[in-house]
Amino acid sequence: MNNQLWQIRRMESNISTVMLIRNGHVIDPANDFDGVADVLIVDGKIAAVKPDINFSAQYEYDAKGKIVTPGLIDMHVHFREPGQEAKEDFVSGSKAAVAGGFTTVATMPNTSPVVDNAALVRAMVRRAEEVGIINIKIIGAVTKGQQGQELAEMRDMIDAGAVAFSDDGHFDDNAKIFMNALDYLHDTGKIIICHEEETSLVKGGVMNEGKRSALLGLKGRPSVAEDIAVARDALLAEYTGGHVHIAHMSSARAVEIVRYAKKRGIKVTAEVTPQHLTMTEDLVNPFDASTKINPPLRTQADCDALLAGLLDGTIDAIVTDHSPHAPEEKDREYIYAPSGFPGLETCVGVLFTELYHKDKIDLKTLISKMTYEPAKILGLNAGTLSIDAPADITIIDPEIEWLVDSRNFYTKGSHSPFIGREFKGRVVATIVRGNLMKLNQW
Repeated sequence: MNNQLWQIRRMESNISTVMLIRNGHVIDPANDFDGVADVLIVDGKIAAVKPDINFSAQYEYDAKGKIVTPGLIDMHVHFREPGQEAKEDFVSGSKAAVAGGFTTVATMPNTSPVVDNAALVRAMVRRAEEVGIINIKIIGAVTKGQQGQELAEMRDMIDAGAVAFSDDGHFDDNAKIFMNALDYLHDTGKIIICHEEETSLVKGGVMNEGKRSALLGLKGRPSVAEDIAVARDALLAEYTGGHVHIAHMSSARAVEIVRYAKKRGIKVTAEVTPQHLTMTEDLVNPFDASTKINPPLRTQADCDALLAGLLDGTIDAIVTDHSPHAPEEKDREYIYAPSGFPGLETCVGVLFTELYHKDKIDLKTLISKMTYEPAKILGLNAGTLSIDAPADITIIDPEIEWLVDSRNFYTKGSHSPFIGREFKGRVVATIVRGNLMKLNQW
């Protein structure tokens, strides 16, 4: 490390930008680092991480009492481009990401038109570079039009810049087509992100099937639909050697299935959202569609199983499934409103309030699930404070108390079940490629 600093000083005349973050509690799971240290950034890259760095910087940030982490990564968002910009776009989504501490996101292809060909992937990559103030990665569709009938040209999309594939929002019912997709990709290192709900069991359902749905008179989506789908796709991954990634897990039995699959050496990874970790079906209100999501909020037993899976490594990543809708779409009866709500700006608040401050998860595990592990799954050069890595950094004040108010959102979506909640823990600075992003600069 000292040699690194000496080399920097030697080349000082050629350095254009130097930033020094001092006195923060640095957590870098990729390098097993957890302690108070300074972080030196030179020309947008990490130059040193160690206590008491003696270096003259143009910009200094005092992070005493705050947590300094690699930039948060969300591998499951909906930025709605192309064609659904009334809900969200790359500009508004980027701002929401910065406000939430996310420096890299991967956006889903269920847009209009569906991102299912190389030309669209290239257009989205170019669009992200032109207007995105964070790193926006593009996920391509598995099948043409996400119809589940014919494979999309996934290798062409990889060449164009796609980082993964998904028919999110749809379960691929045709097992033969899905098996072919896994076989097609198994030597590329790319994953298929799977929305796991067996279609015939959830058609018309709007919440978890059980006593609560019966009481409210709402058609349910049973957890067994998720369990069946996860089991099928794990078996197909084992058969083909492909890699399936289970999206937004919600079921306790699905956690058991993934745990068993990993023990067998099957290439399966999984993710969970803050809402599925911390909220239950008891919060469903037929007159407030903000809790309507797919898969639905389930029981406390499911929440407990998801947290256990997160802690023991069965579940690899935390994602938001950021899914904003136009206000007039969400402001409807529960059965007619679309599923999903914006989650980027509330994610850290939910997790710190409901998990960290209640001693349900340690900081290192929590940060790893939001940085190093999703980066590893997607094969990204991100999620680390290693020397020469891009200087994407998130700074969190774990003690700040704040009220969720949709009037302060940067996302276009205004409906969230967390509105009016008081949280403890908030992102106070987001640094992207060495640039400190100011939340009031827009």
